Amino acid sequence: MMVYNGRVLIIDVDRSACAGCRQTLELKGYCVATADNAEEALAKIQQESFDVALIDLTPAGLPAMDILKQMKQTSPNTAIIVTSRNPTISSAVESIRYGAFDYLPKPFTQDNLVRLVEQAIHAARMILESSCIGRELERQMLAQVLIGRSEAMNRVLRLVQKAAPVDSTVLITGETGVGKEVVARAIHRLSRRSNSLFVTVDCGTLVESLFESELFGHVKGAFSGAVENTIGKIEQADGGTLFLDEIANISIHMQARLLRAVQEREISRIGSSVRKKIDVRIISATNRDLPQAVREGRFREDLFYRLNVIHISVPPLRERLEDIPALAEYYIRKLASEKGRPLISLSDEAMRFLKRSEWPGNVRELINALEYAIVTCEGKTIGLRDLPHGVEFSSGNGALTGGSLARLEQNEILNALDQFRGNKTRAAEYLGINRKTLREKMQKYGLDDKKKQTTN
Repeated sequence: MMVYNGRVLIIDVDRSACAGCRQTLELKGYCVATADNAEEALAKIQQESFDVALIDLTPAGLPAMDILKQMKQTSPNTAIIVTSRNPTISSAVESIRYGAFDYLPKPFTQDNLVRLVEQAIHAARMILESSCIGRELERQMLAQVLIGRSEAMNRVLRLVQKAAPVDSTVLITGETGVGKEVVARAIHRLSRRSNSLFVTVDCGTLVESLFESELFGHVKGAFSGAVENTIGKIEQADGGTLFLDEIANISIHMQARLLRAVQEREISRIGSSVRKKIDVRIISATNRDLPQAVREGRFREDLFYRLNVIHISVPPLRERLEDIPALAEYYIRKLASEKGRPLISLSDEAMRFLKRSEWPGNVRELINALEYAIVTCEGKTIGLRDLPHGVEFSSGNGALTGGSLARLEQNEILNALDQFRGNKTRAAEYLGINRKTLREKMQKYGLDDKKKQTTN
């Protein structure tokens, strides 16, 4: 089987020139295809992959710059060389501006053609390799941000990776504090829009009149206080991603305006009749039951289906408690670095408590608890006493013991004693304290009597 140095597409209305270039490149080991009009060229690049495309400035069918733009959109990794019999500085500059690798005036020698094609292929492959490395780094970063080894988080991670390359709308649901915005930002970072803005709109913080201006912008004099033209968040996100947080909070009137913008991909500022085309990917999030809101008439059904093309449900932390060690390790390192603290570890005793928490505030509550502990911890190890009061933990049977660390400590001691059948030495080792401290704690809480009652 013959191995080619690369695949080249030549687009030129001059068939003799096209044949000459083809012969030269094939003798150098390249696989070459030709086209003498724009329609044929675009069809070929959609069906096959090419390392390099040579485009003459006067092909039949479409202006060369239009072909160049369409080819870069269809096959961004193909290096494009523009050729011309009437070279000008302006045409060369315009070619490079539209993404051409280089500009080759005619007539050119065979050596110049081969050398430039070799350079273009090398550059294209370097960019592709760099892109693949960058994409892998993005995936590693994504896995680090969406921390967890649980099957629930693996499902979220897989959906994020599938959703990122496409432009479909995404609806992210989940309780407060589970990390819906983290998921939205991860989708943006892995998308083709990653070099453009990620614009966040909190749909629950502004009254309707101000929210409409925030979203769509306004022109000077549109209403009292509109002293200058203002760009709205949708327009700011043009080319990037618009994140609508707590989408369930917007009014029916605003839902109608948003639906029109999503459907028609254009907007107008308040007070203006001029409509502007927009290229925005919309990601929405809510902690509410949107299907129920639709049934009750509080949310438009047509808008719901427009926003809910891809649905990602982020699980609450209590449903993935096995992820807590990884989460705690990551955020302790991150927070300690931000606070200028030395590297801090988490005691086994404290970790056991964290793993048994109900965490009604989810990951956000866990982060707050760890930040409190890092700030107040006097040593290099976070112990049980360093955790904030008021954190809700579950007992062995799943019932809440309340926010008292004293009650948590009692439950932990009783569970340890049960596990080791009353052996205080082994229970103390398990709890990370000495036997004398365990005995003092048992006396303090009257656990000797409780233990006797349970064994009788």
